[in-house]
Amino acid sequence: MKTEAEVKRQIREHVLLGEFLEREAGTLIAMARELVRAFRRGNKVLVFGNGGSAADAQHIAAELAGRMYLDRDSLPAIALTTNSSSVTAIANDYGYETIFAHQLRGLAVKGDVAFALSAGGDSPNVVLAVEEARRRGAAVIGFTGRKGGRLKELSDHVLHVPSSDTPRIQEAHITAGHIVCALVEDALFGKPAAARLKRRR
Repeated sequence: MKTEAEVKRQIREHVLLGEFLEREAGTLIAMARELVRAFRRGNKVLVFGNGGSAADAQHIAAELAGRMYLDRDSLPAIALTTNSSSVTAIANDYGYETIFAHQLRGLAVKGDVAFALSAGGDSPNVVLAVEEARRRGAAVIGFTGRKGGRLKELSDHVLHVPSSDTPRIQEAHITAGHIVCALVEDALFGKPAAARLKRRR
């Protein structure tokens, strides 16, 4: 079992990542603006990642398609991990590294946003998908960590978490994802702060 000192160390690491996100406020605002422009044009966002990043991708898509704080219309956000039949069929027929890129060939159009999450930035299926998105004229938002990998190089807007610890990276990612989604909601449907509704979940 972890000692109390180890638990406190992990909490301190989490706090330091919060300070990092404060310094990246401009990056998060730029990401939100990219999404707002896409939604106003009638485009959509396609979100994807593996493992914990797949869970975060689904969470972000749900916040956009559902709600953060305001009762509002749904936004067109799709997590590419949610259709298990598509994912397993594509993996079986074409290889696991194609599971996102193959879907993007049928879904992505010019003006869409590909929102990619990868703790290390070099997951082959994420990199192939981002390359496909760029070929189709989609903007790319990347959430990564460690050394940043190919995802950092290929993204139009990137949040590169300065950590090699996957749990800490993913904690920073979902916090940043919540902030970006709230900024998008405010920009498109915003009301005075006093009129905001409390979250109901």
